[in-house]
Amino acid sequence: MKITTFFAGLFMFAIFFTQAQSISEHTLGLRLGDSDGFGAEISYQKSIGRFNRAEFNLGWRDSREFDAFKLTGVYHWVHNLDGGFNWYYGFGGGIGSVDFEAVPNDDNDDDGLFVFAAGNIGIEYDFDIPLLISLDFRPELGILGYDGFDDNLDFDIALGLRYQF
Repeated sequence: MKITTFFAGLFMFAIFFTQAQSISEHTLGLRLGDSDGFGAEISYQKSIGRFNRAEFNLGWRDSREFDAFKLTGVYHWVHNLDGGFNWYYGFGGGIGSVDFEAVPNDDNDDDGLFVFAAGNIGIEYDFDIPLLISLDFRPELGILGYDGFDDNLDFDIALGLRYQF
């Protein structure tokens, strides 16, 4: 009876681990998009356990009204949908700086540093080659910073292309 229980347990263990997803130890790439104007971010992801990872992005934004850069960190929970498709969600935050274009006869001092909180939800496909493509939505809420940024909600939508290693 003990040998039957042992093999049943071993069988269940094998089934569990053969169907479990695996996320890459490291990914490096670009996250392209924004809510207003074009923005690009250099993106790095590091796995933390089997179903979690940390994502760090260094980005810049360029539009007619302002130039900005920001550093974002997000913690993800990753869940397998089917095959190479995963969905993920998480939370985090970041810091950045913005420089608005000068307007003649305007005393606008909205330039400066800012701090924000961020959520994240997305879907990704893990190809058989070391390529990960994703589409995600990251709402960002201004916590403190330059005038007009506090309590400002920004909806950031982006396409990610990352190399896995």
